[in-house]
Amino acid sequence: MPVINSIAAMAPELKEWRQHLHQRPELAFDCHETSAFVVEKLRSFGVDEIHEGIAKTGVVALIRGPASGPVIGLRADMDALPILEETGKEYASLTPGKMHACGHDGHTTMLLGAAKYLAETRNFAGTVVLIFQPAEEHGGGAGVMVQEGIMDRFAIGQVFALHCAPGVPVGDFYTAPGPIMAAVDTFTIHVQGRGGHGAMPQETRDPVVAACGIVTAIQTIVSRNHFTLDDLVVSVTQIHTGSADNIIPETAWINGTVRTFDTRVQAMVKGRMEEIVAGQAMAYGVTARLDYEMFYPPTVNDPEKAAFAAGVAAEVGGHVDANAPREMGAEDFSYMLAERPGAYLFIGNGDTATWHHPAFDFDDAAAPVGASFFARLVERAQPLVTKGTENGS
Repeated sequence: MPVINSIAAMAPELKEWRQHLHQRPELAFDCHETSAFVVEKLRSFGVDEIHEGIAKTGVVALIRGPASGPVIGLRADMDALPILEETGKEYASLTPGKMHACGHDGHTTMLLGAAKYLAETRNFAGTVVLIFQPAEEHGGGAGVMVQEGIMDRFAIGQVFALHCAPGVPVGDFYTAPGPIMAAVDTFTIHVQGRGGHGAMPQETRDPVVAACGIVTAIQTIVSRNHFTLDDLVVSVTQIHTGSADNIIPETAWINGTVRTFDTRVQAMVKGRMEEIVAGQAMAYGVTARLDYEMFYPPTVNDPEKAAFAAGVAAEVGGHVDANAPREMGAEDFSYMLAERPGAYLFIGNGDTATWHHPAFDFDDAAAPVGASFFARLVERAQPLVTKGTENGS
């Protein structure tokens, strides 16, 4: 695998950084220790500027090349998940109930590796903006960083990110032109009935039966209200109600997720869900309220940037699928791609447990490949032009 030699030599160092981060997971915007570690490393590399406290614990650093030119952004997420780790590794989480179960420790490490190389070599024109982001898993940290003005403040012209991919060989990459990950919405339905004795249902307005009717009816949105070739997922994931076998409760609570790529489909789902909740409530003699929240928009790659990034990935990695199927998962990097052209790519993590699983672990062999990708991406996107080249020789 043609990883950049000096980055390949960093492999033990990258492994040390990654396992240090893995032991110290932090959630959402509370990535204080992680961002402090990132800042310490960036300072030791000699980057030109470090800006802290963006989106509470986000960090942005600048590395300038020896010649003027455009500005490219590279993003890594830093936050972990509220999961009890079951890897059994010697570097497992030191905080019970929190772990890096999605590889963000590896993403941060790969960008740090690229930062070290780029700060040393500076074989590019213009500026590299390194974006270390909190709260990808919950809170939309990328959106907050965009709202706080990083794209304009640092004059970012294009932006890229990597995510590890379990089940894909280490060093392989995949991406897609256009949409690559879905928008994610969340719905919660509050059902209010009239409770009573389980032996006297005629004196109650049973929210349990109403909730079951609502859940069943919601399934018809996919089967009967949308065009089959439009990707759509509507999943009810929680129902909470009741306290005993002989009590009909007062309330029921339903929760779930919607995944779409098209705003028209998204609007259709929301509209149909409002109609279903109102209609079912009337049919069962209860009241019901739908809270529908639109969260991350779809992650949409710029086709030209995705093709360019796939070409760079082929230089440093193994097999590259530049036209992979889009996925129904969601990613808040979508907010950055909505502001600037760029691309989101996946890098192989080998035969590991899947994302968000208590046995998941980032494969340290992937870190030099990912760091090489980021570094080479900068050098190819913003080449340093010599005087000989300017004169046509």
